[in-house]
Amino acid sequence: MLKKQGLHWDGVALPGLKVADLDPGALALFRQQAVRSQRLPEAMLQEPDTALLERLHLLEEGLCKRATVLLFHADPGRWFTGAFVKIGFFETDADLLYQDEVNGPLLVQVNKTIEVLQAKYMKALISYDGLQRVETWPVPLPALREAVLNAVVHKDYTSGAPIQISVYADKLMIWNSGRLSPDWTVERLLGKHASAPFNPDVANAFFRGGQIESWGRGIERMVQACVDAGLQAPVLQLEDGGVWVTFALAPAKPLVRGEKWGEKWGEKWGEKWGEKWGEKATATRLALMQAMRRNPQISTVALAAEVGMASTSGVEKHLKALREAGCIRRVGPAKGGTWEVMEDVL
Repeated sequence: MLKKQGLHWDGVALPGLKVADLDPGALALFRQQAVRSQRLPEAMLQEPDTALLERLHLLEEGLCKRATVLLFHADPGRWFTGAFVKIGFFETDADLLYQDEVNGPLLVQVNKTIEVLQAKYMKALISYDGLQRVETWPVPLPALREAVLNAVVHKDYTSGAPIQISVYADKLMIWNSGRLSPDWTVERLLGKHASAPFNPDVANAFFRGGQIESWGRGIERMVQACVDAGLQAPVLQLEDGGVWVTFALAPAKPLVRGEKWGEKWGEKWGEKWGEKWGEKATATRLALMQAMRRNPQISTVALAAEVGMASTSGVEKHLKALREAGCIRRVGPAKGGTWEVMEDVL
């Protein structure tokens, strides 16, 4: 019926819901994003909320549309069951170890989902390029963000089911109850195709905020980000009830001689201390010694930051082990002294 009238689901108004009911924080976030994207005139972004939403075609005779509620209301689930993201870590398909839910306006859900995945569900491999700490995630963040954005923008919010992200030790799977026309195939999605969002008004707001493109390039960009990182391209599966996107997680590799620390350090350290201390402890202590060599006056607090530890207590344990092994020694007083790395340990 909506198609016959030239309408779409997210463009229908909700009686009784007005601009004053929206979340000011979500509207402020949109303005910040739109300023950076430069896809709206700056003068428009300085207008009152009602005028801005009118220009974005998100109001109908002063009433908020469904898209407006999804984008900017603090609790869109009050109107649309399942308007949230559910994340779980699975040991096996039957064994759920822990889970989280991400609620709130869609514009906020995307960033919060990525933050939760980074903080709790994925581990970054830490390496150093000189003094610069480098974090490599098991799924490239541009690809992960693109997948979450696609799920949020194209979801069928009439389904009542949330977006579901299942994380395993070796893979990350995103399920979205999105609708596709019968003539759409995986091959067509992976190839050049026009943009045809299920929720055009939602998609327009994300586009104006610089979060997505409007050329149907989201999946292409997601695949390219994985390929550029030397990883397997994500696998797409279409079902009657939705779409699966599966990423194979990159394994956290131990230090390889010559790759990060140079042939001399990598080879001889691994031979001498690898079996005794274990790969993780060895890598941490090697990073500590490298930091001391660069800056003999470095503090314990700075050493903790170098190896990504939140407190100095863990660093102290590693320093004690290094002293007992004869790898380092402290010269001078505890305050104002220097570290000396013993060359003969190599």
